Amino acid sequence: MKLTVVIRKDPEEKSVYNASVPAFPGCHTWGRSRAEALKRAKEAMLVYIESLEARGEPIPKDVDCTQVEVAG
Repeated sequence: MKLTVVIRKDPEEKSVYNASVPAFPGCHTWGRSRAEALKRAKEAMLVYIESLEARGEPIPKDVDCTQVEVAG
């Protein structure tokens, strides 16, 4: 299963990267590097999926993302 993970540098804590999984509401984590944030996001996704399966709930599909360039 492939899912979109959004990783952003924290605007206040410059040495922190925040990661979220748009398909999984509330599935957020962080790391001191992009790689660490991605690793933690994968771990969080597995826990999220296990929780859904334990409750007999369906696993959401990935969101449809489009990047848009805005001249400014």
